[in-house]
Amino acid sequence: MPRRTHLILIVLLALTAACSPGDQPADGPTDPPTRATSAPVAPSSAPALPDKSDAPRRAPAETLPITTRELDLQRGKDRPLPTTVWYPTSGEKPFPLIVFSHGLTSEPEAYATILRAWAKAGFVVAAPAFPHTRYRARDYDPLDVINQPADVSEVITRMLAYGKEHGDLIDPARIAAAGHSAGGITTVGLFSGTRDARLVAGVVLSGRQVLPVPFQGRAAPMLFVHGKLDKTVPYADGKAAYDAVRWPKALLTVTEGGHVALTKDFAPVIATTTDFLRYTLYGDATARGRLKRDATKGGLATLTDKL
Repeated sequence: MPRRTHLILIVLLALTAACSPGDQPADGPTDPPTRATSAPVAPSSAPALPDKSDAPRRAPAETLPITTRELDLQRGKDRPLPTTVWYPTSGEKPFPLIVFSHGLTSEPEAYATILRAWAKAGFVVAAPAFPHTRYRARDYDPLDVINQPADVSEVITRMLAYGKEHGDLIDPARIAAAGHSAGGITTVGLFSGTRDARLVAGVVLSGRQVLPVPFQGRAAPMLFVHGKLDKTVPYADGKAAYDAVRWPKALLTVTEGGHVALTKDFAPVIATTTDFLRYTLYGDATARGRLKRDATKGGLATLTDKL
């Protein structure tokens, strides 16, 4: 077995042993999703670089109403990527896009609490269900995580086309990737070995690097979130990934946090990630100013800030 595959297998099997459907958050979207009626968007062979946007970049001053859609996306003929999308129904378009990757044996709905919070703060949030690592996958294969960065890139391409069809909903110059656990590994891959040049920011929740591939491409601010008591992906592994980034970055350490609880209705994580995304994708100086206060409120977490 090649060393590369062997290393990936060790890490992902460790994740598999620690994760089960019963471990996943029970949160789900309050609003029933509706099936999109737009025609399928043709895949593109290579991602386009971000376009310069002259759209207003002011962050919404209030919480926005949102809606939910389910899109039947896919990459190629054998990688279905059903994608749940949350987005504002009012406010100034176009909005920044966040693509979120779930963990092993999980699904987008499990993260609805935090993803809905981001949408209400002024973002389009797209969360694909990966074909071989999702909850109740017919052909479950943890090694398939290595293919997921390309899936995310395809979802970005499809979402940009969807945005054009719906009144310039999405700003192609303001795109971020985020993910939890194996989805955090997927997100790290999007900034390293399978760099998507369209990404300008990233959020890694309870994730790590699988391979020692340098973060590359243009600088993109990144926020890492990790629980000190995480037994699935040790805190030291998440810290090592954070240390490897040479761009502006921050690390939110949840003192008593485990692996899954961070994705539930946990105020410091929701507030800090939202502040970070508003700062990096909207240039919201107010959000930047309250980042440390929100991170450390209640004494539940600490913030290392090098943004």
